[in-house]
Amino acid sequence: MHRSNKSSESTVNNPDSSISLLEQVTPLARQINCLDIERIADVCIKNIPNLVRARFASLYILDETNNILHLHKHNHPFLINKIVSLNQTQPSLMIMAVRSKELILVGDINTHKKPLIRKSQRGFAENYRTNNCAVVPLICQDRVVGVLNLADKKEGDCFNSGDIALIELFGQLVGASIGNIKLFEKIQRQATTDGLTGLVNHKTFYEILEKELWRSRRYGGQISLIMVDVDNLKKINDAYGHRAGDKVIREISRRIKECIRQIDTAARYGGDEFAVILPNTLLSDASVVAQRMVDAVANSPTTWNKEQIALSISVGLGQYDADTNPEDITSRSDQALYTAKQAGKNTVRIFEPANDGR
Repeated sequence: MHRSNKSSESTVNNPDSSISLLEQVTPLARQINCLDIERIADVCIKNIPNLVRARFASLYILDETNNILHLHKHNHPFLINKIVSLNQTQPSLMIMAVRSKELILVGDINTHKKPLIRKSQRGFAENYRTNNCAVVPLICQDRVVGVLNLADKKEGDCFNSGDIALIELFGQLVGASIGNIKLFEKIQRQATTDGLTGLVNHKTFYEILEKELWRSRRYGGQISLIMVDVDNLKKINDAYGHRAGDKVIREISRRIKECIRQIDTAARYGGDEFAVILPNTLLSDASVVAQRMVDAVANSPTTWNKEQIALSISVGLGQYDADTNPEDITSRSDQALYTAKQAGKNTVRIFEPANDGR
């Protein structure tokens, strides 16, 4: 891709217009420098296209885990792709820009050669008035975080050198800000989740329990709480090492999560202990969930160094009124868990109110 080394015409030939441009760019740069993705998206879809005289704009955010670009915002009056997989065999312009980490400028999409754009990749081509576009990979710390597309230059056949300078400048600013948002969200997740299992941590568990109790007091209903302990983890650690023990904890946490609803909360309560909050759930229903957890773990042994390791959990649970103290809730379900351990492990026991205060 050829880029002009000349300065923007507005800078070289007309200093006064460069001042006017600077007055437009500076407040937009300040708006972009934030942790509000909607504010950033507004600049991308409304302000940047106006500066470079582009009719259409679309902003995609990259989901690195699943290798997918998700459409976040656009101003097209017609249909465009909401999801773009980076694993396509015939990559689109966006995918090419993500892979190359280079701005792609197209003067005429019908004659463009590098990269070659096949007609099969242009399902919405008839919706555009012109054949030009700019595909801007948004990069932070050498990692692509999204793509900004600009299409239908209103004046002229293609984006000029001044447009390109602005597009590259805003691409860098937007990329840095989106990268900062992703980093901030990652730090927030790390503060609330357990690093080994991805479940919420002990502190967050109590915060959520308090919220669910408040909701029950306000709207009615009761809460069921399940406490889970991994059976014989010390023996597994002694026999196979702590890395094997970590794998056991991870796998059991995954099976616990598979047994509950989205509105339920599974937490890593301690080293080998888990807690599960079931909002507005009857004890009978919670008992079914608890038994499902026991069966799911017992029926799926894990392997370590090609050796099979049998797994099991002990489970205690109870149902509680909205006025019950959070510490009492966990303590009572923990009593039921202790009873399950005493009964031979790999089983479920329910807290009986008559046993309270022993």
